[in-house]
Amino acid sequence: MPTRAATGSAEAPTKAAGKGASKEPAKAPAKSSAKAPAKAPAKAARGESRTALVRRARRINRELAEVYPYAHPELDFEDSFQLLVATVLSAQTTDLRVNQTTPALFAAYPTPEDLAAADPARVEELIRPTGFFRAKTRSIIGLSTALRDDFGGEVPGELKDLVKLPGVGRKTAFVVLGNAFGRPGITVDTHFGRLVRRWKWTAETDPDKVESAVGELFPQSDWTMLSHRVIFHGRRICHARKPACGACPIAPLCPAYGEGETDPDKARKLLKYEKGGYPGQRLNPPKEYLEAGGLPAPPLGAATASGAATASGTAG
Repeated sequence: MPTRAATGSAEAPTKAAGKGASKEPAKAPAKSSAKAPAKAPAKAARGESRTALVRRARRINRELAEVYPYAHPELDFEDSFQLLVATVLSAQTTDLRVNQTTPALFAAYPTPEDLAAADPARVEELIRPTGFFRAKTRSIIGLSTALRDDFGGEVPGELKDLVKLPGVGRKTAFVVLGNAFGRPGITVDTHFGRLVRRWKWTAETDPDKVESAVGELFPQSDWTMLSHRVIFHGRRICHARKPACGACPIAPLCPAYGEGETDPDKARKLLKYEKGGYPGQRLNPPKEYLEAGGLPAPPLGAATASGAATASGTAG
């Protein structure tokens, strides 16, 4: 099955990511530890056949690939351990706030062994800006202890092993598998769930059922990048409260067109991050993002008014 998320999506305040990772999302290989989704048909728009739904969904994905050729995970990480911990910390907060917090955390505790032996009070103080810091401290120290004791200090590359770690659910596991190990997964965060329902790809609200339904519409090789593109679109244009319909490049394919601002000039004022000319969420974004005009986020304590505005209301 694909994955569940909230980057924007949150599992409980216990989320994770792992060690030995590449900085950029790896291309999904043919083989995957992810199980194919169950065969429950996704619900199409009224009067739309199953075949038409699949075609429309795949066309939306192709259009998003042109709009966001630089789509990427918006958490800063240098290896799978950092990604695992950052994903856990991203529950109920923005990726920007996590990215501003983790440099000090990883400087103090660069390995699972270091974090497993850490003083909880010290860790709580370091991650306090991310919220739910006591629960998150238990999770990241717990998963680090498990990595040290059960996996030789390495982040496992299998779904069945990742979900055994404290604070790691399917969403977190697939973030790590897709971006640190190149194994396909669908990340059903709040943005992803909102958009696929607006697009009538499914009417499901349970993340596991959304994962299954959407996974049926696409080949596994598309799952990881599909997740990045949909989440990018949800954060930048198709917002929860007031989507910028008049500035949306896939408006002709969207059954929910008109739920938001349709006037092009007014809609453009609603755009966030690089689409609105503001900084992104990563302090160290990929080269492709910078080349496309994206701006790096400021470090903790140096956020500009415009940068802070882009992050507000954009959890994960």
